Amino acid sequence: MQIKETTSHLIGGEKVPSTGDEGIPVTNPSNGDQIGSIPVGTEEDAARAVAAARAALPVWSRTPAAERAVLVKEAARKMRGHAREIAELVTLEMGKTVDDALGGVEAGIGTLEQYAELGPLHRGQSLNGNYEAADMMVHEPHGVAAVVVPWNDPIAIACGYIGAALVTGNTVVYKPSEKTPLSAVWLATMFDGLPAGVLNLLLGDERVGRPLVAHEDVDLVLFTGSVPVGREILGIAGQGLKKAVVELGGKDPMIVDRGVEPAWAAGEAAVGCFANAGQICTSVERIYVHEEVAEEFLKNLTARAETLRVGDGFDPDSEMGPIVDEGQRGLIHRHVTEAVEAGATLLSGGELPDGPGSFYPPTVLTGVRAGMSVVDEETFGPVAAVEVVRSFDEALEKANETVYGLAAAVLTPDGANAQRAWRELRAGTVKINAVFGGAPGGAASPKKASGLGFGYGPELLDEVTTTKVVHHTAPPRNA
Repeated sequence: MQIKETTSHLIGGEKVPSTGDEGIPVTNPSNGDQIGSIPVGTEEDAARAVAAARAALPVWSRTPAAERAVLVKEAARKMRGHAREIAELVTLEMGKTVDDALGGVEAGIGTLEQYAELGPLHRGQSLNGNYEAADMMVHEPHGVAAVVVPWNDPIAIACGYIGAALVTGNTVVYKPSEKTPLSAVWLATMFDGLPAGVLNLLLGDERVGRPLVAHEDVDLVLFTGSVPVGREILGIAGQGLKKAVVELGGKDPMIVDRGVEPAWAAGEAAVGCFANAGQICTSVERIYVHEEVAEEFLKNLTARAETLRVGDGFDPDSEMGPIVDEGQRGLIHRHVTEAVEAGATLLSGGELPDGPGSFYPPTVLTGVRAGMSVVDEETFGPVAAVEVVRSFDEALEKANETVYGLAAAVLTPDGANAQRAWRELRAGTVKINAVFGGAPGGAASPKKASGLGFGYGPELLDEVTTTKVVHHTAPPRNA
């Protein structure tokens, strides 16, 4: 795939060059080659994008919800026609396999379609007041929404925030990660049927993201990313008294209870730890396995790690691509080496491979414990950190020993333990006897340092709107 440099933002329906003269290279993590570049973006660029969104707001917010939904659904239709091309750009930028990337694009399309259906149905409430009056609670858009999304699943996450914001009458300034901007440009062009200024694309890194979030005319911030950046965004939002929804990092535990089939449990763990090279917010990062099944579980998990095919995401034989960049790979390797130095046992992987690209092997560690960075800090890589426990009680206690609370998985044949787990685990999402999956329409509010607010599902429509109470009664009758 041939890539051209992208030197312009999309503001007010037009390609607008950056006011800055610096650029950011975009590289292919499979070989380190530069595939393009984007502008850094400046405070002035951010102000222009916000101004365009603010100018478009009066007409867009008054557009009937059904008409807004038609335009969002049309963008989804266009995406479906270009899904493979967008997926290949994601693979080129961040390394995940094409099939995985295509799944993310299709999820994004589905999300847009879902919000296009739900938007016109998003209703308020009638209230029981005086007979002479009409009392109601109605939803209204916040105004200008800043949508700031990460690189690990860039299309699916962006579509969720953008779709929900648009169908409810907000206008949007969309700032993708500087690591995956080229696919974002494609995504933005799929919305070319919208009125000018309703969706604007701002390219760059924190030098444009920070002034965007802080701009006085931004009313709502929707962010998925790291805890440090999320804390900063919440601080900025607090100063400006603006709404912010943030989904942040996780250190998700998996509990493997006594009585489970070890080979099946190991397969679930492998998916949880190694899918997308462990670069999923809800990846399994800590495993607490009961001592009665630990030996067989570890044998099967190690075997799967050693046979997993790692390679270029375009290779149809690859099951796992590279880490997004050298910086992230270095952090993963540091966590692993520090754990080994502190007494953990390396069963598989853990070595930097030769050759180009930021590849890292599926890695299995046992004998880990609290106090190690691989247990306490978000690793965001293909590392299964395993601790053997003597009881389900111990597993629950250790699973909760974290500042994070995004998700957790529990594999158990015991109904009572399953019930205890979802009741006692302090996480927004708890999955019993599965590592991923769930019914459409589910939504979770992260716990602790993993975020605030509903970042997906029908409840996101409540987050991106404000609620007004209306009391309407007639004036006194003339005598």
